[in-house]
Amino acid sequence: MNDNLQILEALKYSSPLIQLTWVLSGIFSVFILALIIFLKCLRNHLRDKEKIEAKYQEDYESQLVTYLYAGNDDEAFSSEQQLIINELKKHVTDPFKRKIIISTLLKLRNEISGEMGESIDALFIKLGLLRFSLAKLRNKKWDVIAIGIRELTQFKIKAVHKIIMNNINHPLKEVRKEMQLYLVHLYAFKGLEFLNILETPLSEWDQIQLLEVLQLNNETQIADIKPWLKSSNDSVVIFTLKLAKVYNQFEAKEELIELLNHKNIEVRTNTISALSHLNVFEAKNILKDNFNERSHEEKIAFLKMMENVYENSDKPFLLEHINHKNFEIKLLIMEILKNINFEEYALYEAKFRRLITA
Repeated sequence: MNDNLQILEALKYSSPLIQLTWVLSGIFSVFILALIIFLKCLRNHLRDKEKIEAKYQEDYESQLVTYLYAGNDDEAFSSEQQLIINELKKHVTDPFKRKIIISTLLKLRNEISGEMGESIDALFIKLGLLRFSLAKLRNKKWDVIAIGIRELTQFKIKAVHKIIMNNINHPLKEVRKEMQLYLVHLYAFKGLEFLNILETPLSEWDQIQLLEVLQLNNETQIADIKPWLKSSNDSVVIFTLKLAKVYNQFEAKEELIELLNHKNIEVRTNTISALSHLNVFEAKNILKDNFNERSHEEKIAFLKMMENVYENSDKPFLLEHINHKNFEIKLLIMEILKNINFEEYALYEAKFRRLITA
């Protein structure tokens, strides 16, 4: 006690700076202690919440599995299924429980397919969950809108596609991406009709995802890509060029050849790649005639094209450019000459080596 009094007495007569330091130390100590207690309580709360969530999920999963195996062919919903529906409907109004029900439905939806998968889609509507997903589309927060569209995609709700289309040119790309995936997941190539009115850029990642979804659909009837090749949206044209390659759209060769004069370098380069993949020989002479006016990327793409469609008649053109200032172009030309005539290649190679060492 005396020691404490001595400390307080010493502090009383110490400089203002030392007094301030002690006061601040005390305040920070109390703040840190309060923060530790808060974090501990928060951790306990989260653990309790996780336990409650796991318990509900286990109960809902058990009910849903019973629901799936309780159906019969005589009626849309059996009496046992109706009892489960009525029970689950009581829980849907609670946001916390509704979130668990949706996640449990999605878990099962991802694990099964066929008639049982369709049964889960029907249950989603029967439980009244559709209106909650649609409500998310009217939310001001972009992430909530994206979640709503994703839910409608996962449960294959086709009837609302016109509402979904309202987000086609949404200012945020995350929302646009979900809208695009919804259309392609549910309608395959027919869903690509949004390209007709898309004004915003279609990112490289978006294009990759759309192509993956299309290939998962295994649909052989591809849409007419010609209008998209004439789009004023360059990203739409580039994506369509990828479609032309993946689905071998040789019938669009005239439109593809026209794109060799497109204003965008990336479009022209991708066009050369598509023409090369489709082995459109007519494009080769066009590109040979204006080779010098082409960008570096186009020249490289064209020479890679020639590796697949070379002829003996191409030798004069290749020899004309064998001394090109760009090393990569020289190598590509040498490789094509080697493929055309391996015996003559030794002469070209010797000349090439002299040029390098000169």
